[in-house]
Amino acid sequence: MTDEKDDRVTLDKTTDDTVAGGTGEKDGSTAAETSAADASVSDVASDPKASYLPHIAIGLSVVALVFAVLVGWLAYGTVQQSAAETARTEARVAAEEQAVAMRAYTHDQVDAQTDAAAEGLTGDFRDEYTNLMKNIIAPGAKEKAISVQVSVQASSVVSADADNAVTLLFLNQITTSSENPEAVSSGSRVRVELEKQDGRWLVSRLTPI
Repeated sequence: MTDEKDDRVTLDKTTDDTVAGGTGEKDGSTAAETSAADASVSDVASDPKASYLPHIAIGLSVVALVFAVLVGWLAYGTVQQSAAETARTEARVAAEEQAVAMRAYTHDQVDAQTDAAAEGLTGDFRDEYTNLMKNIIAPGAKEKAISVQVSVQASSVVSADADNAVTLLFLNQITTSSENPEAVSSGSRVRVELEKQDGRWLVSRLTPI
């Protein structure tokens, strides 16, 4: 009986040691993993650059967007300014050419010159000009051999945009006729309004001022 009891005590002790040993190993592993995780968090917290990187990236994106908008705005403004300058130049040239074509004529070619000048006018104003020239000016020019030469002394643009413009012209006019063979010079000032149609600047109104 004594031997059997001793054997049982020995077996119980061995079992307790085994259980104790297994539990200790498991607890040690868990502690190591927790320690490693804490170390990782500690590393991130101790590196200030890691927390600032997202903010830096957002800041750089905002700066890039603002820069792109600014560049686009400047480019648009440059294009608009260039278009306005082009419109002013083209409108002034057209006004000068059309004013000379409308007011200059010779008694023997007045009809053809009237038709040519009318091509540079808008519809309603074209009809007014053609009626005036062919019904009033041309008959008198043919009868009295009147010829008129016109030159532009100065010009300026009052206003201009992509489709409309207003100019001011200073003209010099030299007139000869059978009654007055010697040239008579006179000056005048006219306001010329223009419209852009199908890529051409056409005169919509010419008013002496």
